[in-house]
Amino acid sequence: MSHRALPILFLNLGGEMLYILDQRLRAQNIPDGKSRKVINDIIGMMMNKRFMEELFKPQETYPKRSMRTVFDRLAHASIMRLNSASMDKLYDLMTMAVKFQVFLCPSPSDILLITLNHIDALRELSQQDSVVLQNIDSVYHLLMQHYSKLATSEWQFIRLTLMRFFQDMHTKVSIFLKGKAQNENGWFVVKMNGPVPNGTDIPGRIRYFNEDGIEVRHNSFPLSPHCSYEPALPPGSLDIMGDRVTKLGTNMYLVSSTEPLLSPSKSKPLVQTEETKPAAVDTGSEVNATVGLKLLTQLLGLEKKPSGNVFRLNLIGDDDHDDSSGSSRPQQVIEINASQERSKELTKIMDDLSLPDAGPATEDKDKGDELLDLMDSCS
Repeated sequence: MSHRALPILFLNLGGEMLYILDQRLRAQNIPDGKSRKVINDIIGMMMNKRFMEELFKPQETYPKRSMRTVFDRLAHASIMRLNSASMDKLYDLMTMAVKFQVFLCPSPSDILLITLNHIDALRELSQQDSVVLQNIDSVYHLLMQHYSKLATSEWQFIRLTLMRFFQDMHTKVSIFLKGKAQNENGWFVVKMNGPVPNGTDIPGRIRYFNEDGIEVRHNSFPLSPHCSYEPALPPGSLDIMGDRVTKLGTNMYLVSSTEPLLSPSKSKPLVQTEETKPAAVDTGSEVNATVGLKLLTQLLGLEKKPSGNVFRLNLIGDDDHDDSSGSSRPQQVIEINASQERSKELTKIMDDLSLPDAGPATEDKDKGDELLDLMDSCS
């Protein structure tokens, strides 16, 4: 299992969470100022420099339960509260979107381009907050430092690690069903057309080489009429503002990016082998997840719940966010406190992250709630 998959997983899941929240804020005609505050607060917490530096240290991917808890707390980092049913649905949409992208990426190394698409989108969503933009740029440089020169084999390990995380997740999402990108059983489909992976040739050609490695002749064979391959696209740019080429990782809830992303033409069901049974929980992963949760909790300053005047946002009340199961669901809303600025505790943490070493964590502290103390005691 790759020890480098955790930051990739976190950043892609976080990007999808912001896509969904931004779409719902727009759909409900929430005033722009209030929407920007919600989005900027959450992105600011995601991109927190100290948390990201800890996240990028080589470590096992968090167990599913711990990863869900991370995003549960992250979603409440701003002046926003979600009920349990809304958070369940939000997390299902996030995970299925990222699973779809990892499934369909032409080659394992394209996962980095998908991640950069999410980073680019977060930068656009945060265009009015210079501090958040600086943190996003720092995360970009961390990605380049850790991932830009990885071998294809390492990217394959990362992809397998991500797919292992997503195994047994088959939630139906209407945007995939409508685009013929997902079957009624929740499995995705693989397109049998379009450009081949970068660095490869169109199938159908057989080449013969002599002992010196020189091609001496070639012939071809006909492809299935259901297959229509095209030459590979140029490689995506890894520059900070470059053209990623791939549409995977862009906002599926925008019409301009949804249509090419979910094109249903000439596709067939994905042939899957039976999924392996989940492995036993790695104790080391649990410890790392606890450390990560405690750091995130301290950075978010979640000791006090926001209070005051709130407005309600219907998070998943339209067809684009239903699972098309036909079952009735209670109305699911989030409450956003728009009357208060960021909490004093959070402001203090964000303004001064160079806190002196704290003493050892006391035994009466809740596990997973005071990560910063644990990290300081271990430093």
